[in-house]
Amino acid sequence: MIKPSQLKVDHEMMHRAIELARRGIMTTRPNPAVGCVIAKDNKIIGEGWHQRAGEPHAEVHALKQAGADAKGATAYVTLEPCSHMGRTPPCANALIEAGIARVVVAMHDPNPRVSGNGIKRLHEADIDVLVGVLEKSAEQLNPGFLSRMRENRPFITVKMASSLDGKTALSDGRSQWITGPHARADVQYWRAQSDSILTGADTILKDDPMLTVRQNQWPATRPLPEPLKQPIRIVIDSQNRVTDDAKIFESPVPVWLIRSKSGQPSKHSHCHEVIVKTAATGKIDLSALMSELAKREVNQIWTECGASLAAALIQAGYCDRLIMYSSGQLLGNAARSLFDIDEPNTLDKAIRFKITDRRQVGDDQRVIAVPQLMTGKG
Repeated sequence: MIKPSQLKVDHEMMHRAIELARRGIMTTRPNPAVGCVIAKDNKIIGEGWHQRAGEPHAEVHALKQAGADAKGATAYVTLEPCSHMGRTPPCANALIEAGIARVVVAMHDPNPRVSGNGIKRLHEADIDVLVGVLEKSAEQLNPGFLSRMRENRPFITVKMASSLDGKTALSDGRSQWITGPHARADVQYWRAQSDSILTGADTILKDDPMLTVRQNQWPATRPLPEPLKQPIRIVIDSQNRVTDDAKIFESPVPVWLIRSKSGQPSKHSHCHEVIVKTAATGKIDLSALMSELAKREVNQIWTECGASLAAALIQAGYCDRLIMYSSGQLLGNAARSLFDIDEPNTLDKAIRFKITDRRQVGDDQRVIAVPQLMTGKG
């Protein structure tokens, strides 16, 4: 039985480990962001976080800082220490070799290569292990990694911007700019947390976007990650309509063209075709696409798409989070709507979202919502 005083210390130390882990949420992909604290006599003697994929994990940084004092200490880790040899040695072994006496883990690692094995190895070394401290907070660090491991698909944020009356553009397609500079800066922060930005061929052909994280638009209130890791641009182009002169190819960041059959080879070396089967509708099979992207270690997707693709993702059950930016403009009934979704027969059949956050961003509002009632994965 753990004493309340010890449980209080465990919570405080794990809070700090979670704070450290957040420093890596934009730089560790496809790995999860992890933080570690080494404490002795209830005082922190070492800290670390996983900074970049292929580099030492959080435990290694914390142990290095603690040095010889790590012997007999307690390690607080936001994710179960790894037990296999990857690009870096197993962290469970490092904790054992350092003489750590107790390990407090926020959550099990859902990766089948690790799950339970790291904790088992610690137990076998007679190390006291406590699992589940601030588990929900730790899970929020890596929604994409957890989704890929548990559901074999990336975590998807559908982002949309509209006028106050729910319109995305004038009837002729003009949409720049519905929202103001603060909202556009906020988008850069969310883009930078994602492995990829997903769009459709229609958006490329109509708006000709770059779909990169813009440092010159980065929000002044947030530190710029070092290094800034640009998301892969993914374009669903089942009919091979995107051509080499699109602005998206001007950046050397990889572009993946999702197609149903191979087209004319691109002259751009950073452009790659990904062939995915079509559904009965003749469009790309979203379920097959999600499995393919998971196989390619894509954890989180941020969408910059139109009403049709956004609706398809929502109706297929592939929208895990909806982020809506809303301006104070009214564009009228002829303007283009947010989602190309058919009207439900009754209100109780409507797709429902729960608003979890609402705040002012400059002159605009940002609403974050999560699905409550979905139509089922397609």
